[in-house]
This record gives sequence, C-alpha cells and structure tokens, in this order.
Amino acid sequence: MKLYKIKKSKIDNKGRGLYAAKDIKEGTKIINYSGKIITNKQVDESDKYDNNKPIYLFKLNKRYTLDGDFSWNTAGLINHSCDPISQYDGKGLKSWITAIKDIKKGEEFTCDYGFGFDKDYKQFPCKCRAKNCCGYIVREESRWRIHKKFAMSKKKLVNNSR
Repeated sequence: MKLYKIKKSKIDNKGRGLYAAKDIKEGTKIINYSGKIITNKQVDESDKYDNNKPIYLFKLNKRYTLDGDFSWNTAGLINHSCDPISQYDGKGLKSWITAIKDIKKGEEFTCDYGFGFDKDYKQFPCKCRAKNCCGYIVREESRWRIHKKFAMSKKKLVNNSR
C-alpha cells in the first residue's frame, strides 16, 4: 500500500499535494524523489532553471543535481512549509522524502525547500500559514534575517509616525 494519496493542496490553492494515506511513524521513508541527474554546470547554464519558473532541483553533491521537473516525479507535489513534517534525504545519487515526526492519516506532506536568503527571496512567497512562517520560502537557518528585516521596518514605521 502506498503511504500517500494525491489530493488538492491546502497550501497551494491552485495545485495538488501529497497526503498521508495512513498513520506514519517518524523516520519512515515515504517516497523517492525522482528525476534526471544533471551537472551543476548544466543548472547554471540552462534557461530552464530560471527563478521565474517553478524549479524542482535537488542538489546531490558538489557536482550533480537531480532535476525533478517531470510529471512522473510524484514527490514533486510535496509543498513547502516553514513547519515541515518530512524532509529530503539522500545518499549517493538517490534522494527520498522521510517523515521527521509521526504523521497522522490525512495530513499533507510538507518539506522545507531549503531556498537561500538572497536578492530573489521575494519572488517566492510562502503560503504555508504556519505560526513560524516568515512569509517567504527561505530555509529555516535564514528566516531570522527576514524576521529581523520586518522588525526593523516596523520600528521605523512607529518612529516615523511620532
């Protein structure tokens, strides 16, 4: 029995997501992340991997990346959350999604996409609605920068209105 079902996503209102078909224990391998192995040089040189389009890349190591932008990569339906219940794992040139906590039947699988905080971060708004959401799809280690930036902006607004 598959551990997931495909349904309309509660996070991505226009798209689909993967949902737990049954209760799943922490540490369980849920699904493989499939695609075509390409070089990091190909990623840098190709127009396909433009930030203005959806990107389904999983960096495997210093030399290779997995391009998961294929209809048969069901794991590509997993949406980002700032409070994820699963994560990307891998070994060698393989990657998969693993539960990082116990998951109840019917919960939508989510991962932290791990996007960096750079000049393009505003192109990727987050819709997860988690309590710790910073409003953008940025990896957990970098979210403090956005929280700090907004705190400083609010402080300036308060000081300027006096």
